[in-house]
Amino acid sequence: MDWLVTLFTEHSAIQAVVVLSLIATAGILLGKVRIGGISLGVTFVFFVGILAGHVGLSIDARMLSYAESFGLILFVYALGLQVGPGFFSSMRAGGATMLTVAMGVVFSGTLLAVAMGALCGVSLPDVSGILCGATTNTPALGAAQQTLVQLGFDASGAALSCALTYPLGVVGVILAIIFVRKCFVRPQDLPAPDAEYRKSVFIAGFRITNPALQGLSIREVAEGSHHRFVISRIWRDGRVSIPTSDKLMQLEDRLLVVTSPDEVQALTMLFGELQHKDWNKENIDWNAVDSQLVSQRILVTRPELNGRKLSSLRLRNHFGINISRVYRSGVQLLATPDLTLQLGDRLTVVGEQEAIRNVERILGNAVKSLNEPNLVAVFIGIILGLVLGSIPFSLPGVTMPVKLGLAGGPIIVGILIGTFGPRLHMITYTTQSANLMLRALGLSLYLACLGLDAGAQFFATVMRPEGALWLLLGFLVTFVPVVVVAVVALRAAKLDFGTVAGLLCGSMANPMALNYANDTIEGDKPSVAYATVYPVCMFLRVLIAQLLLLFLL
Repeated sequence: MDWLVTLFTEHSAIQAVVVLSLIATAGILLGKVRIGGISLGVTFVFFVGILAGHVGLSIDARMLSYAESFGLILFVYALGLQVGPGFFSSMRAGGATMLTVAMGVVFSGTLLAVAMGALCGVSLPDVSGILCGATTNTPALGAAQQTLVQLGFDASGAALSCALTYPLGVVGVILAIIFVRKCFVRPQDLPAPDAEYRKSVFIAGFRITNPALQGLSIREVAEGSHHRFVISRIWRDGRVSIPTSDKLMQLEDRLLVVTSPDEVQALTMLFGELQHKDWNKENIDWNAVDSQLVSQRILVTRPELNGRKLSSLRLRNHFGINISRVYRSGVQLLATPDLTLQLGDRLTVVGEQEAIRNVERILGNAVKSLNEPNLVAVFIGIILGLVLGSIPFSLPGVTMPVKLGLAGGPIIVGILIGTFGPRLHMITYTTQSANLMLRALGLSLYLACLGLDAGAQFFATVMRPEGALWLLLGFLVTFVPVVVVAVVALRAAKLDFGTVAGLLCGSMANPMALNYANDTIEGDKPSVAYATVYPVCMFLRVLIAQLLLLFLL
């Protein structure tokens, strides 16, 4: 049985893989256990790693450093690649207000941590770890550890203080959301049940009663009004048709219009009368709306269409169809002529059955061709991310150059490639399952290594007076900024509670709290807000973790 003991204890490449795999397996299985409706998910790998380190398991130091770095890079880059396509569009849809509130959480929490650390005599490296743990931000911890090593300090204290404060960081956000809802949320602060209305795309029916539109073409009306809309169908004399841009409008025409929620009032004044039928329900059978036209979602799978503008395909003129909206990374987009197509976009196409089949051949709609992820984009993105993260740049008042590091560089490049790669005809599409696999694999590796490294001293530190102090400071850094900023957002910014809960979870990088918010708040507002603020706040915390040490050490 000596070979079995050697497999787990004698340092080698095989032993490192076995130990990390064992930690990840146990952590993922335990993470599925729900206590009070809450589960820690893959985060439990971190705590299993701590336990493994405490009982004496270890791996080669260089192997540990490599696996930890590679896991972090893989996680943050895949995350950036996933949120990239919808990032800038969500930023335009009320993103400025949400980002302002979210950054309030980031900066107030940082100031509170520094002030309380100075007041209680906690060293700055330990404060940086407390801040990362209290905000459940492991990429920021990676950046802080890198900076400490560059400055010649021991980075183990930051990892240890992060390990102590992380559990309460997870639970603290959930407790803060519960506290805010019980004490400060009024009935009018809750999001309305019709959350579909607040998506970036809204469908409305209009009847033309404005005499000024009589005899004008759709192109003339669109160019003269400067409003963004797509007319999906037009009913005239009991017949339905797909309107072209040259179609002349007549009084009493009924229009089905796809636009954004904030354009509805202006379009009502333009066309004349808003129909009261709700076209935004999820269970509408569009093929039953009329017997002459078919509505179908078609997947863009032909690589040569990647980066092409929708208008360049001239599908409406060639086939007599209309494209009303586009689904991309969970976000609905208005199908305007200047929209740049990306591989994996789902287009809602309206027209006759034969025309739909022709358009299907043009766009591809071959689901199997997208099942294999494009690994070239992944590896090129990682290289570019590491290059960006390694570039030193100077800031006023900072003696040492600042770097974005292993976490900051890849997530920025991931967002940029996910957003602008298709415009350069670079195929960046990965299926959601493939992206989740990359993220989970990277995060599991990183958390396993992080816990294993901190585990040797974890329980001994908890029993010391400074361990209890770290726990208290971490909980206050988690709880206080979230509650204060939530109240300000509800009262001053007039945001609904669903949006506030989502941006709080995003600013604290806490997907577990987001799951709780989604389970307890009606509609999709928490998820939309989370996706909007998460990348920026993640980047800010990574940058702050470095600047805090460079300025104050």
